[in-house]
Amino acid sequence: MKKKNTVIIGGGAAGLMAAIFSARNGRDTLLIEKNNRVGRKLYITGKGRCNVTNNCDVKTVIANTPTNGKFLYSALNAFSPADTMSFFEERGCPLKTERGGRVFPVSDRAGDIVDTLFSEVKRSGAEIMTSEAGSLITDEGRVKGVCLSDGTEISAEKVIVATGGKSYPLTGSTGDGYRFAREAGHTIIPLRPSLVPVETEEHFGYDADGLLLKNIAIKVIDTKKNKCIYTDFGEAELRRYGLSGAVVRSASAHMKDMESGRYRIEIDLKPALSEEKIDARLVRELTASKGGRYIDILPALMPKALIEDFIKLSGIPADKRCSEITRQQRKDIGQLLKCMTRTVTGFRPLEEAIITSGGVCVKEISPADMQSKLMKGLYFAGEVIDVDCYTGGFNLQAAFSTAYLAANS
Repeated sequence: MKKKNTVIIGGGAAGLMAAIFSARNGRDTLLIEKNNRVGRKLYITGKGRCNVTNNCDVKTVIANTPTNGKFLYSALNAFSPADTMSFFEERGCPLKTERGGRVFPVSDRAGDIVDTLFSEVKRSGAEIMTSEAGSLITDEGRVKGVCLSDGTEISAEKVIVATGGKSYPLTGSTGDGYRFAREAGHTIIPLRPSLVPVETEEHFGYDADGLLLKNIAIKVIDTKKNKCIYTDFGEAELRRYGLSGAVVRSASAHMKDMESGRYRIEIDLKPALSEEKIDARLVRELTASKGGRYIDILPALMPKALIEDFIKLSGIPADKRCSEITRQQRKDIGQLLKCMTRTVTGFRPLEEAIITSGGVCVKEISPADMQSKLMKGLYFAGEVIDVDCYTGGFNLQAAFSTAYLAANS
């Protein structure tokens, strides 16, 4: 039987960071990853740029962690966003801070983040094994090691489960960690998608499918409470099923207890313009095209792929002469530019989510060291824990911080 001090299951953000600090502490460390390369999910985060953390203080990270944020207090104080930034920059991966404190590699290449972590794992002396963990080896309330799917047993004093959630299964996040946790007696909080596209009652046409709306604003209205629960500015993507894009994924994290029809998204196509300024522009466009048709002025106001849907929503015939557009119709056009409404019917599948909400119950994990309260020697790190954050680099920071604490305990 192969013997190690520490075995880490999962070669994602949390697993790689845990391997680095475990080995640097002098422990004989083995990292088990079932994919043929580590960090596969990191490659696709931030649209391939990798929003590695947020340039903020601990309090701000916790404020941006709606699910069990206080659980991260010790982990974040042990390894803060500033520590994450120093970690990468000191190893030759320069970073930059963008809107909202989002931190990216200067190169805009997620591969640079993965390469830095992988190189540091090798430098630390930790071993990486390409294999699949089948089950935990336990005895009398203590973890004793890991049994691989081929039956090979590896003994260990300490096992860190860093398998990620269940989103993006093609990257290896297939929920194995929840099974290991259940084997050890842990409660798994029901899984649901977070930072995920939404399906809407109103569907966009073929021409608009995949259209990226830039520099727009959104409001999310909870019709059950009759209040605005979220606002944002940035990019949204129109899909035949509904809406995607950065602002929509962020908004999804605020849609608790999802019910069809409960949430309404209002899209402002012209957030920089007041209704008065839009009306003045419409007057100019209509005046300049008196002999033209209503449809002819719309390319100056929006992407061409959106025009067909916009005309349907406005209720004005496409071939109506500009000179015949009434004052009320002009007002309706302006209001629609400021507020295109979409009724949310539900989330897209968990497999399309960036983050899995739910996971190993935090009440059964010690926040001081990430060790199981039910099974000695068993630790958890990263997305497998029932902690999820808003977009902006906070989820990766939570992964790094919990991994650091688990490795150093």
